[in-house]
Amino acid sequence: MDQKSYRRGSFQSSTSDEDMLEIAGASLDFSMADDDPPLDREMGGFSSYNGGGMNGTSTIMDFLEEPLPGVGTYEDFNTIDWVREKSRDRDRHREITSRSKESTWALIHSVSDAFSGWLLMLLIGLLAGSLAGLIDISAHWMTDLKEGVCLAGFWFNHEHCCWKSNTTFMDRDKCPEWMSWSELILGHGEGAFAYILNYFMYVTWALLFSLLAVLLVKGFAPYACGSGIPEIKTILSGFIIRGYLGKWTLIIKTITLVLAVSSGLSLGKEGPLVHVACCCGNILCHLFTKYRKNEAKRREVLSAAAAAGVSVAFGAPIGGVLFSLEEVSYYFPLKTLWRSFFAALVAAFTLRSINPFGNSRLVLFYVEFHMPWHLLELVPFILLGIFGGLWGAFFIRSNIAWCRRRKTTRLGKYPVLEVFVVTAITAVLAFPNEYTRMSTSELISELFNDCGILDSSKLCEYVNDFNSTKGDDLPDRAAGPGVYTAMWQLALALIMKVFITIFTFGMKVPSGLFIPSMAVGAIAGRLLGVAMEQLAYYHHDWAIFSGWCSQGADCITPGLYAMVGAAACLGGVTRMTVSLVVIMFELTGGLEYIVPLMAAAMTSKWVADAIGREGIYDAHIRLNGYPFLEAKEEFSHKTLAMDVMRPRRNDPPLTVITQDSMTVEDVESIINETTYSGYPVVVSRESQRLVGFVLRRDLIISIENAWKKQDGIVSTSIIYFTDHSPPLPPSSPSMLKLRSILDLSPFTVTDQTPMEIVVDIFRKLGLRQCLVTHNGKLLGIITKKDVLKHIAQLANQDPDSILFN
Repeated sequence: MDQKSYRRGSFQSSTSDEDMLEIAGASLDFSMADDDPPLDREMGGFSSYNGGGMNGTSTIMDFLEEPLPGVGTYEDFNTIDWVREKSRDRDRHREITSRSKESTWALIHSVSDAFSGWLLMLLIGLLAGSLAGLIDISAHWMTDLKEGVCLAGFWFNHEHCCWKSNTTFMDRDKCPEWMSWSELILGHGEGAFAYILNYFMYVTWALLFSLLAVLLVKGFAPYACGSGIPEIKTILSGFIIRGYLGKWTLIIKTITLVLAVSSGLSLGKEGPLVHVACCCGNILCHLFTKYRKNEAKRREVLSAAAAAGVSVAFGAPIGGVLFSLEEVSYYFPLKTLWRSFFAALVAAFTLRSINPFGNSRLVLFYVEFHMPWHLLELVPFILLGIFGGLWGAFFIRSNIAWCRRRKTTRLGKYPVLEVFVVTAITAVLAFPNEYTRMSTSELISELFNDCGILDSSKLCEYVNDFNSTKGDDLPDRAAGPGVYTAMWQLALALIMKVFITIFTFGMKVPSGLFIPSMAVGAIAGRLLGVAMEQLAYYHHDWAIFSGWCSQGADCITPGLYAMVGAAACLGGVTRMTVSLVVIMFELTGGLEYIVPLMAAAMTSKWVADAIGREGIYDAHIRLNGYPFLEAKEEFSHKTLAMDVMRPRRNDPPLTVITQDSMTVEDVESIINETTYSGYPVVVSRESQRLVGFVLRRDLIISIENAWKKQDGIVSTSIIYFTDHSPPLPPSSPSMLKLRSILDLSPFTVTDQTPMEIVVDIFRKLGLRQCLVTHNGKLLGIITKKDVLKHIAQLANQDPDSILFN
């Protein structure tokens, strides 16, 4: 990655070039990285160093015996060194363990250090659960505000407003305390003018909410847009994006998520809740030294926070842990599994205590089915899986094409106008259809619902024949006019959701994809379920029904088809399998339907994978050029390390630093003239025998502080990386010893190592770079970016799309 040119006395951790990051289509300026500062970035407060003057004898300057603030940390848009971070944590743990035997205070410190991880999980769960409850309550109220207001208290949503009303059960949504805008302004709610006024108020509120959301994102926290899951996957793989999980992002994402969901756009809050939970985890990490100062340990916490985010999004703690393991985490040790489980448990318990929906459930669309399914129903379930896979592949290709167009044309320069236009189209199309006018979560709840005797929904307007009712279960009945009306309204809603979601996901507002995908699948599933129900009612004597569905029996549950369809479409878009089935099982509370869900999820994944291998999050990672090395895909090409390493043939020779013969001026000129993140250290230019590897950032900080803090350092001072100083004339200036910043065990491979092994090494060890040798002599270097470019070339993709180092 390109670094800034080095000027003495002016070291900064980020560069003017690197303050710009391309996120979902627009160039955004993030020079304000103070909400997630680099670790120990402050340059003040150095300990005094022993440096003699030039007394005619050579004086050795080894001023790095004490750790220097800034050394060993990382610049923005760089990859962490997992091996070094884990080694540091082991050294820290060994030191604490050895000291614990010396005194009682040291023992207490050791115990508190061991307990701090669990305390941090507790705090993350509490904060994530509280914020999720706040978002749920606020979004529910503001969604209803588009249609009317509660006279008993404007802060009540429609359902809470009518709780104390004396209206009958059938008229529970028409209580006198709740008034639509036409009733409030005109005094009546009937007639064309009242309809037009309600229509106008609905569109106005939707535009107001969405404009407020995009302006807050654009003005205060540009990282708060989108779902956040592609970036979190990249961060968990070791990439650093300063500010992405900072306090401003958390505050603005929480506020704008409520606004975006309430505006009626085709998006959900579930994906952004994972981002919100990870922001909580990152901010709370600063309370504990071992997580604040170690990037690898911090990523373990973020994996657990992602699990807590899914836990409160779906009320599925176990599904959240599996989601973190299957979908977002890069490094997931057993200890992180336990802590993720604890964080998800605490988050779900906190949300349950808040009870945001007033139904003692964690989600709006919790449902329970009581009728078993029949083996022959696997056929329509698999058909739903095929539909989910086709929809997922179609959506990914269409959305990526639109997002690429947004990035490469002038459209990306007008995010506010784009949000305004999409919101206006969505609101104008949504209001006439009651299934698109309601919030998407309410729509899914309606579609999942198993019709009972007291249900007043159009979907439950069947021709009743109570003489054939057996127990509490209603038999399959002939569809009434309300069901047929609902069917064509749902068909129109399906078409609208399919296309409008393509343009909504990726805009500059918080936007999740779980709920819109589930809505598309639930609509398709309900349509198929009702069709199967009517087929079984009118043709119960057919061979496929005769064995298990007699006349007057309750055979088909349309709500189950909706649930299976929702799982299939979500699986087609995200390519989740195990975690998806568990999340849906936790939503329904029944083990009975795991097999239909598994069949639909696997079919969906197979069909979608046959058309395109990438899920939506991986596709957005590639679109944005993030340096993410996918661990799930196999590298099957027969190339060697020498084919990928730099320098290539006809390139200038590899830039190296010698261990004891270069001056401060020589090293400074190398830093100024090159743009590399680090340099191999060799015995001499002639021998090219490898000694170690030194990071550019550590070199700059060390030389900078030698100039400021020590006497006798001049441009001709020798820098050496050996234990003992090289022999020099007595009149030579003071020498600078920098052995402590040298990595003496850089990972090396020979030039004949197959790239299949090299790629595995990069994936499993999380390397930043790997040095290539031949007969013990340094030949070249392979960076993570080189590996990604090589994979892109072999896949006939543009290797220059990998933007960051």
